[in-house]
Amino acid sequence: MAESGVPQPETSQVSRSISVFDCRPESKAAAEKVLAIGGVAYKEFLQAVRKEFSISGKEKFVLTTTDRREINADVYGELTDGKTLHLLHSVDQELAVATQERIEYLPHYHTIVQSGQYEYYASEGRNALPYAFAELIDNALSATSKNPGVRSIDIRLLFDDTQGGSAVVVMDNGRGMTAKELNNWAVYRLSKFNRDYGIFQSDHSSYVRPSPVPRSLNSDISYFGVGGKQAVFYIGQSVRIISKPLGSPDVHEFVMSKEDFQKKEKNKEEIYSGVILNRKPADDSHVNTDEERFLHSLVREEEGKDSFTAVVITAVQPEHITYLKQDFNSWTRELAHIYHYYVHGIHGNDMRSTRSEDSTSNIDIHICLVDRSPRIPRLLNLREIDKDMQTLYINSSVAEFEFKASRGPDARVEGVIRYHPFLYDRETYPEDPYALTPENDDDDCFVLQAEGRGKRPIFECFWNGRLIPYSSVDEFEWCARPKKVFTVPLECYNRISGVLFTNDSFQVSTNKLTFMDLELQLRDKETIFTRVLNGQEQRVKINREFAVWLKDCHEHYDKQVKFLGFQGTTTRTDVPTKRLQSPWAKFKAIKWDGKTYKSGQNVKSLKTQPILFGSIVQFLLYGDHEGDIYATGGHVQIALEPKELYNEVRTIPISKIDRQATAASIKKNIEDELAKLPDQLRITWPEGNPWPEKAVRPAGTPMAVLWFYLCPIQVEILNKKGEAMSRLPVANVNARKLSIDLKVMWHSPKGDVQTNSHIGIHSPKWEYWFKVMENLNKLGKYTMRLQTILSETSANEWAGKKLPHYELHFSIKESSAATFALPAVPCPVQLGVPFSLPVEFKDEFGHSTQPPSDIKPKLECSSLELSYERTTSSETTLTLQDLRARGKVKNHQEKVSVHLSGCVCLGPPHLLVVSPECEVSIENGTPVGFQVEVQDEFQNITTHSKLIVRCQLLGAPDLTVDAVDCSNTGSGLLLTKPIQLKKVGTEHILTAKFGIPNQKAVSCVERTLRVLPSTRVFQVEVYRQEEDSNDVMVLQNMERIDWTAGDTLGSLRFRLYDEGGRLVPLTPKLANNIKVNALAELVNGLLPSVSVTTTAQSEHFYQVAFRDQHTVETSFFIVSRPDEPERLRIILSETTVRLGEILAGNIYVEVVDQYGNKTDTLSADSLKEISVTANNLDTSTLKVEWQNSSGSVLVHGVRFSAGSPGPRELCFKYQEFEEFARVKVMPGAPVKIILLDAPEMPIHVFNGRGLNTPFLLQLCDEWENPVPDQRVVIAIKTRSPQLKVKSSVMSQPVDTEGRACFKLETVTAGRGEHEVEFRGSFSRNSIPGPIVKLNVMADPNNPVNLNVEYDTEAMLMAGDVFPVFKVTVVSEEGGPVRSISPADLSMLLWQGSASGSRPPPEATTLTCSKPMGKQDDHFYFRDKEIPERVGKYMVQFVLVVGKSRCLWSSQIALNVVPNKPVKLVPDTVPPTPVVSNSSTQANRTLLEKLCLNIMDKYNNPAGLRFSGQVVVKVLSVEGEDTKDLPRFQNKTKTLTYSLTNGQSTITNLALMENSPGEDGAEYQLQFCPVIQGPAPYLAPFTLLFRFYNDAESQKVVAAMSKKRDQLSRSIEMYKDILETNKQLISELKSQVNDSTGRASQLKSELSKIGLDVSKLSDVIEDLIAQKKAELERIQNQPRRKCTMPDPFKGSPDVLGKIAHLAQVEDDDVAKVISWHLLGDMDCVVTETTAAARKIYDETQGRQQVMPLETVFWRPNNRPLPHIRNEGNLFHPVGNPVFVRDLLIFPEHAESCNMVFASLLGDTILVDDLDSANHYRKGVVQSKVQCPTLLTRHGERIRSNGKFGGLQNKAPSIEKLRGQVFGAPLPKEYQTTCKQIKLLQQLSVAIQKTWERQKDYDSHMQYMKSPEMKEKQQELRQQEVELRDIEQKLSEWVRVSLYFFSDSPPAKRARRKTRRALGKSPTS
Repeated sequence: MAESGVPQPETSQVSRSISVFDCRPESKAAAEKVLAIGGVAYKEFLQAVRKEFSISGKEKFVLTTTDRREINADVYGELTDGKTLHLLHSVDQELAVATQERIEYLPHYHTIVQSGQYEYYASEGRNALPYAFAELIDNALSATSKNPGVRSIDIRLLFDDTQGGSAVVVMDNGRGMTAKELNNWAVYRLSKFNRDYGIFQSDHSSYVRPSPVPRSLNSDISYFGVGGKQAVFYIGQSVRIISKPLGSPDVHEFVMSKEDFQKKEKNKEEIYSGVILNRKPADDSHVNTDEERFLHSLVREEEGKDSFTAVVITAVQPEHITYLKQDFNSWTRELAHIYHYYVHGIHGNDMRSTRSEDSTSNIDIHICLVDRSPRIPRLLNLREIDKDMQTLYINSSVAEFEFKASRGPDARVEGVIRYHPFLYDRETYPEDPYALTPENDDDDCFVLQAEGRGKRPIFECFWNGRLIPYSSVDEFEWCARPKKVFTVPLECYNRISGVLFTNDSFQVSTNKLTFMDLELQLRDKETIFTRVLNGQEQRVKINREFAVWLKDCHEHYDKQVKFLGFQGTTTRTDVPTKRLQSPWAKFKAIKWDGKTYKSGQNVKSLKTQPILFGSIVQFLLYGDHEGDIYATGGHVQIALEPKELYNEVRTIPISKIDRQATAASIKKNIEDELAKLPDQLRITWPEGNPWPEKAVRPAGTPMAVLWFYLCPIQVEILNKKGEAMSRLPVANVNARKLSIDLKVMWHSPKGDVQTNSHIGIHSPKWEYWFKVMENLNKLGKYTMRLQTILSETSANEWAGKKLPHYELHFSIKESSAATFALPAVPCPVQLGVPFSLPVEFKDEFGHSTQPPSDIKPKLECSSLELSYERTTSSETTLTLQDLRARGKVKNHQEKVSVHLSGCVCLGPPHLLVVSPECEVSIENGTPVGFQVEVQDEFQNITTHSKLIVRCQLLGAPDLTVDAVDCSNTGSGLLLTKPIQLKKVGTEHILTAKFGIPNQKAVSCVERTLRVLPSTRVFQVEVYRQEEDSNDVMVLQNMERIDWTAGDTLGSLRFRLYDEGGRLVPLTPKLANNIKVNALAELVNGLLPSVSVTTTAQSEHFYQVAFRDQHTVETSFFIVSRPDEPERLRIILSETTVRLGEILAGNIYVEVVDQYGNKTDTLSADSLKEISVTANNLDTSTLKVEWQNSSGSVLVHGVRFSAGSPGPRELCFKYQEFEEFARVKVMPGAPVKIILLDAPEMPIHVFNGRGLNTPFLLQLCDEWENPVPDQRVVIAIKTRSPQLKVKSSVMSQPVDTEGRACFKLETVTAGRGEHEVEFRGSFSRNSIPGPIVKLNVMADPNNPVNLNVEYDTEAMLMAGDVFPVFKVTVVSEEGGPVRSISPADLSMLLWQGSASGSRPPPEATTLTCSKPMGKQDDHFYFRDKEIPERVGKYMVQFVLVVGKSRCLWSSQIALNVVPNKPVKLVPDTVPPTPVVSNSSTQANRTLLEKLCLNIMDKYNNPAGLRFSGQVVVKVLSVEGEDTKDLPRFQNKTKTLTYSLTNGQSTITNLALMENSPGEDGAEYQLQFCPVIQGPAPYLAPFTLLFRFYNDAESQKVVAAMSKKRDQLSRSIEMYKDILETNKQLISELKSQVNDSTGRASQLKSELSKIGLDVSKLSDVIEDLIAQKKAELERIQNQPRRKCTMPDPFKGSPDVLGKIAHLAQVEDDDVAKVISWHLLGDMDCVVTETTAAARKIYDETQGRQQVMPLETVFWRPNNRPLPHIRNEGNLFHPVGNPVFVRDLLIFPEHAESCNMVFASLLGDTILVDDLDSANHYRKGVVQSKVQCPTLLTRHGERIRSNGKFGGLQNKAPSIEKLRGQVFGAPLPKEYQTTCKQIKLLQQLSVAIQKTWERQKDYDSHMQYMKSPEMKEKQQELRQQEVELRDIEQKLSEWVRVSLYFFSDSPPAKRARRKTRRALGKSPTS
């Protein structure tokens, strides 16, 4: 399998075989023969070929690979097992028949190594489909990279289901792929660096990196061997690769599908295997499915092409089809963005300039989307797209800044920065189509200024010329916004975009969506940036060059607005965002684009809804500005015009001003707007009979119904343009609707009377509508008024003008005569004597009226004859003259009747007339019409209500009923619906019955209808007729026709018939309406030949349809039947069998035709002729049977009992047919799991920690062969409920090698031994695995609890100091944790009760105190001040463990009590009392109520246990008890009030009337507490008051005193604020100095240890990370370690095993000391005997223990034995030294000294044995005892002088098996730790310095703020006022003393006093 790219073991020469296809033209079947070549020479091989294929000795032939590489003696030996060869006449012979080559494409090993490195298609909110297409385009670009001409890439989206299933085709005209390259493509993760492009080892071809080109457009972007496979299976579920390599006559084709993978997995076949089809171009014989019909045309396109590659993806995901159709523009634009510079050249798509030939691209990427017919295909060339982002960037920029970045010899980056200027009103930086931009409503949203680029990164990144879409670079340091000094506005930095072009030296992810570390590498200090000018690099300072370029762009290209006439600032409440409401600067005018706009000027808006016209009010600019200023935008306030329509002010951006609008056009528009207001009412009379002005109408005449547009009177509201309107043309529709108010006034003799009033409301259907007015029946003059009003307010005015109105004056007179009255007939009436009879006429309302002119009276009498001669009329009376009565009187009382005749009306309906009267003939499917009339009995057409004529058709079922309404006309046309009868062969008679349902008196009428057959196409007939034959085979509808598979059914024709069965002549027009499944010559009635599918028993649906107004169709099915027998087909249910087991399922043997269709050749009698053979096949279990149900031969019982696992060939033979089937023999079933590299048990682990070494498990069968059965899942099982383990995976299937790896990250359990078992599972079967024993030990460094101790009996007095809190951090094993930093422990204090488990946010944090003296295992909080306010407090301690975990103590309740009482003070200090010597008590009252309390020095009530009295007395200001002191009401000097529990209330304290006292003097009230029993001294409370002799002075001074008190309090408050701020400034400044000093100190220390601190502030974090990495490197360096397990370390009072307590630096010394103490290395040292005894008991006495309590030790400072009295007894050699001095103790140094002093004593180490003997001899001869001597070479001389032998010779260090003292970390480690610690402290110090300096600067800025300046000014003003008041008070006292010394009258004294103070008597 060399083709797969995976190294394979060499195939045995014995078992090699190859497949040879006979492709000579005379061999039509292309028979395949398998030839064994193992151990066969080349000549013997050729002879075998001649023999196998019957080739004569004279006949010439060649053998080639499928890539047309000729096989000769040189390459024959390199043929691999399973290779496919072609037998040809010549190398360039055309293939007559297609062949197949079996390949395998096992994934490359990188699949495992890098499987978790990338995640493919992380869409980031976008659809990933364009990036999948990009992977295929990458391959096409690489394939066409060497094309000399046009590089064409076609993407075809075939979604026409009439041509088969949906498909995506990507085709290029590149160099194509050989079979070997196609095999390489199939291997997953076989990158171009790993591919073997040669067929044989002698073909030395490998990847060659292309030469550098501008922008890295080298087309070298088919890279990893991943994207193509991922892309095709992301798009669909099957892929077909068709390729013709350059210079080869063959086409290679390979198919890979999800369905095939699933089938192979189900059949236990090799999944990663397949065949490559080798064929000649344009050969589509292998395409035989309907789903792939489109492949026929695709394959035919191969003719004439030199080379190509087509990727055909089928079974496309439905959601992808929808996206590709609906979002065609979106994803094509994204592709144009990705390949912008490949499509448009190195300079991109610059549409502003003509392209030079050298910069244009020869790459054409075409996209064609074919949808269902008749839709036109969508064609697009990516070069035509001009909306991709790079095109927008290029064409909106005005300048470019080119640069390069170099990093190493190969890393190449080219960059371009483009500038997008601000033009007048907008940023030209293009919008990102993917950015979600919120909708902007100009009326409600105020945009201060669009930020151009905003927060988007500057640089898009291209790799080898194509976009990497998910990677971008925000900025570089030299092009970022400056933090301090800048020469251009900061918004200029948001007007740049950029592009980075890199080569493949920078890594990208395999899906080419992201860079791995591009930005990190470019930000590295080693990266050098240079500017490029005119193609030449310049080594200049890039930051300075960029700043100059940016400034030049700003000055030359940005166009801004100048604001003029500053008017101050304002606050805008119309802005929704509060922070943007202020400040807004106001300006009178702006200068913009060469024009000046001023306040009052009329302007027009642009791009607003609606367009606004108005006058400028002012201009607004956000920010604190003064004077004229330039800005990029702002707002303008516009008063809308005309004001009659828009009485409001709008604020819009300045950019919305239409600069092209002229003053004349704006004025005209305003006038046009005015013309839209209502102007007049127009009254029309659509039906005639108008009412003119002063019309006279009879009473009762209806005024009419006023309907807008519809009724007799039409009322229209017109504007000045004559346009009708129903509402005012303003924005608020609901408040501006118009109505019409109608009023009718009757001008009666008594005054005007309103007879009618209606309001017409507008509605969409009826417009304005009024009821009929029929009450105009009173005679006289009338006025009708129509007034336009507002619907909302009923106001008839708008903008100061009256809305249009209309008046009509008319009169009402008598109506026509309706009744008459006869006066009494003269009585008696004489016969024959004439008399007169007057008749008086009245209208219907009782008004007398004139008699009708044509009246004819008719007289009747019961027995007499009456006659008259003439009639006369006068006004309202008609008189019958000469009336005579004749006849015989029968009764003297006769009744006379008078009748008056009038007009004549039509009669009621009597007759229904229907025409035509004769029989009517029509075609079926057409309507028929009849004319109907309704007549009265005199044959007049008459009308009547609800006069509906109905027509009922009779004579057939389901006929319709039609009707026509003749109520208004009396006649009409009755048109029936089309008559639809079922098939009419000849004709059909129907009867039409007409009648009027509600007129029973009218007789029904009947007419006869003759329905004839229709002449339209009614039937399509398909038939088959050969050209020269008269035989016709008619195909019936839905008929099933059997035909041979693969054959063609031709000579099909069609005919058209009408409903009557008549043949319809075929015309071109009719032929266009014929629709069939394929193209055809329809004009001649010919149908296309039908290609029968090659699949037997499959049905092909064929339909012919005629589509006109009606659809007529016929269809039939073609069912294919098998062809002649061609070969055997072997169907394996399973292809994989375990060794020794029977192959599951059955093997079906069938004889099939050339298309693979099963034939009926085999029968039960054929079993004898069928044979099955294979190597090592167990024939005893093999059975061959016949199955009647399927008609197939069944073979089962296949079993291989010997041989090694691997593929086996089963050979099946039947007569002349032979076929092979391959079965893969697998290892046996998995039965156990073993642990590879098992460690020593038990494994020791701390609780809560994990193991560094993972467990590697192997799944095996019973012979311990690896079983790669990935269905087996291995899981971790704990055998103890207390044990909990955490691993990255708790269960996982085995990998392809049958292995699984588990790493225990966390082990949690109680102390002791626990067991973990690994068990496998498969199909509910358990597979046993190894059991691992874990010894879990308590972690002594894991804090689990905080223990707090303090003096609980101590009294906590306010303001004092808390008792010392001692906090112990308790570890998991119960002892204190010693590795805690005090900085991680804090004390939280807050007032109130417990707040859950955590303190409130406002809690005060107190830090841990520094240790005093020797550091112990506890932490102390000392000298923490108690709060000054009494109450309940809570304390809680917290330990920060790591970055995310906090360990909290329980909350402790504390009660803070008051401090010692020191004073008596009031609740609130009263104002200074001013009293007078007056008779009114109110003027003498000092205090109405005063509450006094005993307080401590912090103003906490502290007198709860004190009672007694409060003595009140009056003293002078000096505190003396003089004679003339004022006295209280009872004429006493003192008053006494009770004091209870430290509280006393003083009420109604007043002076006596005519109390002594000096006028105007100031006295003090002293409240002195007197406590019963022993008590501390309490300071009394003193209150000043003023005393006057008159009430007038008292009032004046009281007011001034009150004002003085207020000012005093206010001044004190201001001074407190200023003093507090002053103290805060001092404190902040001190903190800044402390932090700066601390940073300087740390820098000094760092410089002493060799660090450069000159530029440390900028790179301190990087340096810390670098040092930590260095520290980790030192820790990970290999060094000597003690591997002896120590399960007891960390237990309470346990130090650990001796082997772990010490370290030795030198390896030789460590070896000899460890060997010397080998018997003690395993001993456990404990602090107490109890701990030692516990270990002894737990281990049942097997463990050595040594309690320190029992070790005798005294400090031994004696020198070496050869030294006495500081002198040498002899001169030693070999550098003797005490062994104990060579030991290093990482911890517990004092205890370890005791232990090793007792173990080693005075043992001495010397260099070698000779030196040791020399030393011992010298010591002994000096009469001194010599201790044991050890040498660095491993010898030992005991203290008795014995040496030699194995017992005194140390073995090699490896034989000590880890029981050796470890080596300490190098000194470099300690130095690095110190550096890291100092750097971290320096980082904190610098951060604190920066924060404190920031706070200090902020506070200093606050002190200079207007607010603080205002407070200082107020303080100065109040101090001046206070001095004035105090001066006035003092002057008042002096004046009072002066004037009152001679005792003048009181009134005169007051006047003088006022004059002295400058006040009027009334002030």
